[in-house]
Amino acid sequence: MGMKRLIILLMAAIFMVSVVGLSCSAQEIKGTVSKIEGDKLGIVDDKGNEKTVKVKDLESLKEVKVGDRVLVKDGRVTKEGI
Repeated sequence: MGMKRLIILLMAAIFMVSVVGLSCSAQEIKGTVSKIEGDKLGIVDDKGNEKTVKVKDLESLKEVKVGDRVLVKDGRVTKEGI
């Protein structure tokens, strides 16, 4: 009985870790830059929701200014054409 309970707990733990890993990967946000503060961008999406995103690639911020349309994926900023 003890071994069966241990296996069930182990399987539950593996499942939880995999779900958390999937939810943390590949964040993608499109929208208009509303503010730039250090390594964080404020972005207003097409529905009017504002989100703050941490940028990993600081070099990509050099070409971005407030009002630009951007795509942020995995912490990298890409300026979009209109």
